[in-house]
Parts: sequence; structure tokens; C-alpha cells
Amino acid sequence: MEMFPVSEEKLRLLVEEIVEEKLLELFGDPDEGLEVLPELIERLKKQRERVKAGERGIPLEEAVRALGLE
Repeated sequence: MEMFPVSEEKLRLLVEEIVEEKLLELFGDPDEGLEVLPELIERLKKQRERVKAGERGIPLEEAVRALGLE
């Protein structure tokens, strides 16, 4: 009889969370203290509006081919 039955998926997620917490504890957040440039903020806002309007990027398969990752 198992004391704490946990699905494989839940165990995987728990391990991922613990590893991430430990890495942050050891190395800190690599983005901490960095500034988000106004140009990036504007680009993200425009991208969000395009997605809301139904526009989508290129299909993954096309991007993989274009980058030669097949």
C-alpha cells in the first residue's frame, strides 16, 4: 500500500518545481535588475493586438524548415 500515491505527471511537475527553486536559490534570477527597453514593451503590445485580431505567425513546420532544423 502506497502512503502517498502520486501520478507520474504530478511527480514530474513536483521535481521540476523543486529543481527550479534550487537553481534560483543557488544562482539567482539572471534577469533580476535588468531593464525592459521601451522598444520591447511596444513590440509586445503590438504583437498582443495582432493576436487579438486573429493574426497568427507562421506554422511551426514552416519555421523548422526555414531554420534548417528538419
